[in-house]
Amino acid sequence: MKNIFTTILLLAAFAAQSQPIAQFRGANRDGIYNETGLLATWPAEGPKLLWETEAIGYGYGSPVVYNNKLYVNGEIDTVAHLFAFDLNGNLLWKTPNGREFNGDGFSAGFPGARTTPTIYEGLVYITSGLGRMACIDAETGKEIWSKHFVTDFGGSLNYFGYSESLLVDGKFLYCYPGGEESNVVCLDRFTGNTVWLSKGIGQKAAFCSPMLINLPERKLFITTAKENVFALDAVNGELLWSCFDDSAKYDDEYCNTPIYSEGSVYSVSGIEKGKGAMKLKLSPDGKSVQELWRNADAKNLFGGFIVAKNNLYVTSKNKKLWCVDTETGAVTDTLSSMNGSLIFADNKLICYADNGNVNLIDLSGTKMEVTGKFKIEKGTKEHIAYPIINKGVLYIRHGKALMAYQIK
Repeated sequence: MKNIFTTILLLAAFAAQSQPIAQFRGANRDGIYNETGLLATWPAEGPKLLWETEAIGYGYGSPVVYNNKLYVNGEIDTVAHLFAFDLNGNLLWKTPNGREFNGDGFSAGFPGARTTPTIYEGLVYITSGLGRMACIDAETGKEIWSKHFVTDFGGSLNYFGYSESLLVDGKFLYCYPGGEESNVVCLDRFTGNTVWLSKGIGQKAAFCSPMLINLPERKLFITTAKENVFALDAVNGELLWSCFDDSAKYDDEYCNTPIYSEGSVYSVSGIEKGKGAMKLKLSPDGKSVQELWRNADAKNLFGGFIVAKNNLYVTSKNKKLWCVDTETGAVTDTLSSMNGSLIFADNKLICYADNGNVNLIDLSGTKMEVTGKFKIEKGTKEHIAYPIINKGVLYIRHGKALMAYQIK
């Protein structure tokens, strides 16, 4: 009986540890989706449209799928909401999260939700563009606790609003209010109570969503500030290192989450100036980095990038998709007429371009090849949100419209 009881406990512990997470740009925040058997080509009219809705409110944040439900942030009548749908596109519930960002002057042209929900073990973590952070029950939509980046942590709202998709690890929740004393904050994700406050790098938050690196000696919290990529010790908030990269055209507009792969950190930024794509060798203890190469042609402020197949893939303002060798930093291939958000699955890239075209790009040959393309006609404002894939379905958000396409 004792052995049976022990086995049950071990299985329960394993089930808890294997509980999936739904978050910004996939399970590892790197834009890579573990999907196979996807269509090699698309029909001329595009893949089959399963359903669409315009009930998600305005915004730019991507959806996520968790336990057969889809969650997305949106703005209705200046109020931020978290929406939950079933996988047939039926609205299940919506929960308000305070006022949403509507901007001032030039930034008023970009109103609406700008973050992706993070869901772990039945709890949803969201942030409005004005900095209201909330923990929501994923099944019922009931709010459990809330905090505010500005009023609770002295955060500094940047010109285009907060765009960080919250980072969860175990019992901890990490966020970047951008204040002087509370530059980066770690919370107990169950209660919202503060675990630690860090002065970080002392710069305002950019539009970047952070990521976590697990090393044998320590865990690192890594993100991008106004002018630097930097890392903190995730246990106590100690600043470990920073790397200067003044690439911004407008205030605090860095958007691309750094990616960790095989001992190195990759970062991509810049429009007219800046380092572009950059590879940083991380020391084994995580306390320092060394720049190995940079490629100034592969500049990109938002749209993300992919590190896969020993290459870095990224689009740029001059409407090129770049393939950069991760060992040398040299460009090995390009595709024209391509600028937008990138994801990777099944040896393919999907680029949701800023002109509304969705491109399927095959990577199985020696050269990148476009094997499908269709245009998003529904929705409003810019084509910015990252696509996502779940169980062979491609989800694309364009403003207040959300579409689901069968790609398997």
